[in-house]
Amino acid sequence: MAQTLVLLFAICRLMSTVGLTVEPAELLPRLAVEGQLSLDPAEVAAAGADFGGLARAEPVAVMRPGSAGDVAGLVRAAYGSARGFPVSARGHGHSTGGQALAPGGVVIEMSRGRLEPRPKPAYSPSTGEYYVDVWGGDLWIDVLNWTLANGGLAPKSWTDYLYLSVGGTLSNAGISGQAFHHGPQISNVYELDVVTGKGELITCSEEQNSELFHGVLGGLGQFGIITRARIALEQAPQRVRWIRVLYSDFGTFTRDQEHLISLHGSRPSQRFDYVEGFVIVDEGLINNWRSSFFSPKNPVKISSVGANGGVLYCLEMTKNYDDSSADTIDQVVEALLRQLSFIPATVFTTDLPYVDFLDRVHKAELRLRAKGLWEVPHPWLNLFVPASRIADFDRGVFRGILGNRTSGPILIYPMNKHKWDDRSSVVTPDEEVFYLVAFLRSALSDSDDSTQSLGYLSQQNQKILEFCDEVGIEIKQYLPHHPSRTEWARHFGPKWGRFVRRKAQFDPKFILGTGQGIFQPSSSPLSLLLFPS
Repeated sequence: MAQTLVLLFAICRLMSTVGLTVEPAELLPRLAVEGQLSLDPAEVAAAGADFGGLARAEPVAVMRPGSAGDVAGLVRAAYGSARGFPVSARGHGHSTGGQALAPGGVVIEMSRGRLEPRPKPAYSPSTGEYYVDVWGGDLWIDVLNWTLANGGLAPKSWTDYLYLSVGGTLSNAGISGQAFHHGPQISNVYELDVVTGKGELITCSEEQNSELFHGVLGGLGQFGIITRARIALEQAPQRVRWIRVLYSDFGTFTRDQEHLISLHGSRPSQRFDYVEGFVIVDEGLINNWRSSFFSPKNPVKISSVGANGGVLYCLEMTKNYDDSSADTIDQVVEALLRQLSFIPATVFTTDLPYVDFLDRVHKAELRLRAKGLWEVPHPWLNLFVPASRIADFDRGVFRGILGNRTSGPILIYPMNKHKWDDRSSVVTPDEEVFYLVAFLRSALSDSDDSTQSLGYLSQQNQKILEFCDEVGIEIKQYLPHHPSRTEWARHFGPKWGRFVRRKAQFDPKFILGTGQGIFQPSSSPLSLLLFPS
């Protein structure tokens, strides 16, 4: 009875806020009964912000679903109302551009939902591989622990940070140093259960409801809410040899990176399992956060290794191994390193359990939280840069715009386009090899250094975008954020028409993902195609 009163009150508040014209008695049976609908000011306030700290829009209520049916019921109620009200799924709240916000509507806290037990991994005779069905709000760290405990298995493709939801990363792409070999996480999914913007709960895959399947993968939450994902698994290794080497010449650095990802089809002993890298333009950065790998007893000075223009480049690799291959790991790694042209005497290696390597960023998070440096604005800028222009990007940005301060790590690593499915909603440069360049900065409002302020970093991001535009570098944003419909249309390019048609098919009232501002409830799909500005 108490829960019913809470639901009724929430419905009335929604009606008064967004002008619903249906009676509460009609709407109530469609809403969640297994989970909870909260009006608690603290929960509502928390759901009104994201990790980026740049966008804010409070919902009216927060729902913690008890099942996929709860999610479908809420969206069905929104769709059935006269104008609809915004509904957005929130995983771990790690988005940076307002993707999980639902201004004046309901945020579904997916990471706190689902009551039924998680199924164990299974074997598929049709693919010859293992898989696991997981809730869309499950965090990847929990998926990893579950699959390891049930068969010693693990997902193939990762993000660097594991405290993200399955649905959240699949709605963007999900990338890390394994993407050159396995592709992004969206290339390692067999099947999805999705609640569309009409409140329909639909199972989809490449063979079944394929338009929805490919649309949702990388679809920024615009076409549906992922409630279940069938993830491809592989046998997990026991240990990892983690290697970092330094370069002062950018051309040599990228040539070696591109050589390593060209080995994606080679036997395991003839390739690395993970390839990333980062840029060092700050003397202090080489021995902090992302670079905490280096021993504080053996600090590295940029000046000591002849950095070109004060910039160094670090190539980061891993080789997985088990007890059965421990005797040969040294020879395998040495043979691979002989193919590279890094600065002599800058090889740094360590060995650690596989899980510890995958969860490496969380350890850094705990240190930053202890210093009060985690919950600050994060004006991140993530770009896909075509390989043919990456040298121009280096000259103009790494050794130009940035100066000698970064306020956070700068990742850079290449990927193979053929490992991505063009039917998905993600857009990438039109070249076989392209780079992720990720400026993962943190803004500190109480710092005496103006180069760490939110305003300064945001302006610097804009300068980087303007530079790419001026010199004709055809970048694409990853985790995109654009201020106008014209820029969204430009972002999607030839995919924009398909993106709009999918929106009209699966979310015709523009209920989902309103926080990003791609679509507005007053816009019609036809007008978006004809008049994108």
